[in-house]
Amino acid sequence: MTHHPTSQTPRRPLYTPEERRRRDESPWTLVQGVLAPVQFVVFLVSLYLVLRYLATGEGYLVATISVVVKTFVLYAIMITGSIWEKVVFGKYLFARSFFWEDVFSMLVLALHTAYLVVLFAGVLDTRGQMIIALAAYATYLINAGQFLIKLRAARLEGHRKSVGAGALAEAAE
Repeated sequence: MTHHPTSQTPRRPLYTPEERRRRDESPWTLVQGVLAPVQFVVFLVSLYLVLRYLATGEGYLVATISVVVKTFVLYAIMITGSIWEKVVFGKYLFARSFFWEDVFSMLVLALHTAYLVVLFAGVLDTRGQMIIALAAYATYLINAGQFLIKLRAARLEGHRKSVGAGALAEAAE
């Protein structure tokens, strides 16, 4: 019979107290907090336009412009996110707390960049271009989900710390 410990092995927190302080004080945290929902809105509009083009054959130019805009917004959030990661963790990419999100972000970037390459090189027809855009968007959705899960974990971790600090303060009284 295998013995299972009743308590879980403690996980490394997403942020050390110093990293949390740097995160909270960094203006790049606000930049990320603004760019992320902007990017999501751009994504939703562009997704609609791409799907409309694929379904009707109409609106290629506006769909194309929307994918290019989405790609440049992605570049902006990736560059500023790398700066944020450097400020908070001391590394531009692949900090331990966001390693897998960063790895998957590279795939997202690669597919968005592949879209720009096929668009400007003219190596695929318009339908093929939009299929690449949809593949890029699918990876973006997965990556956004990864970051939302991490954001939730950070909030729960912060809540546990504040509840624990409150309990300690009450015990001290």
